[in-house]
Amino acid sequence: MPLPVPPYIGQLPPGPRHAITDVAGVTVGHCTLDAGNVQTGVTVVRPHGGDLFHDRVPAASVVINGFGKSIGLLQIEELGVLETPIALTNTFSVASVASAQIRQCLAANPESGRSLATVNPLVFECNDGFLNDIQRMAITESHYLQAWAAAGAEVAEGSVGAGRGMSSFGLKGGIGTASRQVIAGDTGYTVGALVLANCGRLAQLVLAGQPVGAQLAAPDIAAAPEPEKGSIILLIATDAPLDARQLRRLALRAGAGLARTGSVFGHGSGDIALAFSTAFTVPQDPARAMPAIALLHDALLDPLFQAVADSTEQAIIHALWRAQAVTGRDGHHRAALADLLPRWPLV
Repeated sequence: MPLPVPPYIGQLPPGPRHAITDVAGVTVGHCTLDAGNVQTGVTVVRPHGGDLFHDRVPAASVVINGFGKSIGLLQIEELGVLETPIALTNTFSVASVASAQIRQCLAANPESGRSLATVNPLVFECNDGFLNDIQRMAITESHYLQAWAAAGAEVAEGSVGAGRGMSSFGLKGGIGTASRQVIAGDTGYTVGALVLANCGRLAQLVLAGQPVGAQLAAPDIAAAPEPEKGSIILLIATDAPLDARQLRRLALRAGAGLARTGSVFGHGSGDIALAFSTAFTVPQDPARAMPAIALLHDALLDPLFQAVADSTEQAIIHALWRAQAVTGRDGHHRAALADLLPRWPLV
């Protein structure tokens, strides 16, 4: 029997799509590989529809636990801007996807690396090697381009794109998204979250405050739990006018939403959050004027912090709730939450 509507987190209202794409201009695309031992893919988040190399958006990241192999975070920490779309994939495919981003930039901007600055590719990863034959390195540059071209306002969730081979809390994980609308001062803003959920152990799982994991029995989970080997990528978008310093503060609050689901940021988990704003762009060309924009006052950030925590927790729930069971490499299987949860709520 299908599960009912997933539990709703908090009191803030969602946007119309309940997705990161409720932040105007943001789009998401997937490319999914589903072929026997190959269970993997690419997901792309585009902050706007233009050329990010020329019209960059402010951004900041937070490393909650650094067992990860992402590309591009160092320059974001220094400059506080994104200049490519955000790509998600498996650990061994980071280089292929980064190469695709560089070639895409060069095609649009032939002087990058010559008269123009080099481009900073941004690729996040999680290890999907339980379900996917990660050693095949099946992702090619074309898969990134397919995900980029497929980007739109409607966001598929669960076992799709980069989430195809991901496991979370011993169950089938993957892509999840959510949004919240807030009032800060006298102005309304939107906060959206998208996660690539691949972390946690079943016994830790908490759904909307209920210790669900302790009450479930998944047949493919060993009695003696292994050390944490997963990761989670937490992406936050907003249309609030914030600079990189303020966006780092937003990204940090994604950890609050993650913790509510039972995660303890395990030793082998690469837990990384990134937040960006679509309120203005920062030009690559020094001849163009820098934006003159009134930033939101720090004293007004609390509603946005709440929205980040709530939408992050909600997105993780959606990733689990909407994932379908997958059997992949060497017959390894991850059951879907929908197949194991007898009812909701449990009490």
